[in-house]
Amino acid sequence: MSLNVKHLNGDTTFLLTFSPKEQPSQSPHHQQPPGTFSVLVDPWLSGPSTMWHPKFLSSKHTVASCISNLSHIPEPHVVLVSQDKPDHCHEATLRQLDPTSQSTVILAHPAAAKKIHAMKHFDPSRVHSLPAYSDRKPDSVIRFYIPPISLGGLPGEATIAFIPAKLDVSGLHNAIGITYRPPSSKVTRPTNFSLPTPPLNSTFDCPREAPRPQTAPYTFPPTPPESPNQRISTISSSTATASEASSPLSPATSASTNITAPSHSASASISSMYSFNASRPVPEKTLSLIYSPHGVPYSLIRPYASSHLVSTAALPLTALLHSFDRVENPWWLGGNVNAGLPGGVEIAHNLMAKYWISAHDEDKDNTGLSVKKVVTRKYNAEEVREMVAKGKGGTGVVVLDCGEDLKVKA
Repeated sequence: MSLNVKHLNGDTTFLLTFSPKEQPSQSPHHQQPPGTFSVLVDPWLSGPSTMWHPKFLSSKHTVASCISNLSHIPEPHVVLVSQDKPDHCHEATLRQLDPTSQSTVILAHPAAAKKIHAMKHFDPSRVHSLPAYSDRKPDSVIRFYIPPISLGGLPGEATIAFIPAKLDVSGLHNAIGITYRPPSSKVTRPTNFSLPTPPLNSTFDCPREAPRPQTAPYTFPPTPPESPNQRISTISSSTATASEASSPLSPATSASTNITAPSHSASASISSMYSFNASRPVPEKTLSLIYSPHGVPYSLIRPYASSHLVSTAALPLTALLHSFDRVENPWWLGGNVNAGLPGGVEIAHNLMAKYWISAHDEDKDNTGLSVKKVVTRKYNAEEVREMVAKGKGGTGVVVLDCGEDLKVKA
């Protein structure tokens, strides 16, 4: 199982690819392997990013994107738009997506979703506003059912949660949490495993290829309940070693788990159904990622971490995508723009992030009245490493060049 983070521009456009096992970086004809879940984040490839009027703010890339069109990457399952500002919600780039696609869903900040609907380019049923996360509202987490890779396997699940800052006049600050539990191709049956007898008219033909994850929000088939067992993610990589420190948010241990996987139609004649009591947790780990390019206080993330990340056994955090540089405007222009190192280090420490990847730190060509008062404190990777080294968890600090990627294996 792995997470591949590819930096598509010099700023904050990423392609996140979660895979159940090590896969080639690209399949023939841009097809993704079964069980893969991919997320395209804040796509902006080329052209200016203008807010209201060029005299107020106009931004241009100083580093060319590694692709010229979104058709050059595999069709993502989710396009994630974290805010309505044009460097995140870039209309010209979004229009490169196939408007007729039934495989991709767009999940966006509420103001961004409104803008995307106004484009009248996409099927309205494929564009959804992200609900604010609440640990008291299970429906505030968007869940994606990932079918088993083959007959007899367990389904997987991906989740997305939106955590907006409170009283944020600028509308810049939020965090988006993503988790991925892979489907399995084979289940090791415990001794008390029982496979229900199918109806007489049922058939169990094995599909040639597992279907893509079902991506229509709020309409997913039921997902097996999460195990409360102690099932902590342990990430290994050739460039860093995972911390052995146990998280203060570690799940409680349970003696047994009751799992019931729903029947799922992989083709017109497929049914995969099983029910058993397991004395040990299912040996599939969960990857987790926080994307917060402008940053939020950790106090906003804490309820999500202590509830959702614990219940899905998704700690320590696999990756944090957050700015290094701290950017400030006068209060009357919105105040803090990017929390940078001072804000990100608190998140990295508390969630024991395996990797902290620089996001939204491009030295763009910015012009206009709104940038005349901007004060930027830049931090290089070594300064970030020194700060994170003061905490526990052994967080790796990564700056990805445009077109470069990082693969984290579990």
